[in-house]
Amino acid sequence: MTGALVDRSTGREIASRVVRAAGPFGRAFGLLGRSSLDADEGMWFDGCSSIHTFGMRAHVDAAFIDADGRVVGVFERLMPWRLASAPGARDVVELAPGTCARAGLRAGCRVEMRWHSPT
Repeated sequence: MTGALVDRSTGREIASRVVRAAGPFGRAFGLLGRSSLDADEGMWFDGCSSIHTFGMRAHVDAAFIDADGRVVGVFERLMPWRLASAPGARDVVELAPGTCARAGLRAGCRVEMRWHSPT
């Protein structure tokens, strides 16, 4: 399933091609094997308050989001072989490096996922 990450205060799309990490396989492997992400790409992990970048080749921005859609933590340009978490997070979205700064995404911002209907 794919969708768009949207800033709720402006309605502006932060990333238009966000994929949901579905099932144990999708969650375990996430972005492994990818050497980069396009500026509009990301991966959404629901029910997750921490991530790792073990084995990844790409740097990522990570935004941790609570149950109300409020960003509770941001890690910019998270390097491979790192751990990241944020207290109060329910979901995490991994984005192309530089996306959070470009979008002004920081703790306190409100976001939402707008999932595309399957056709």
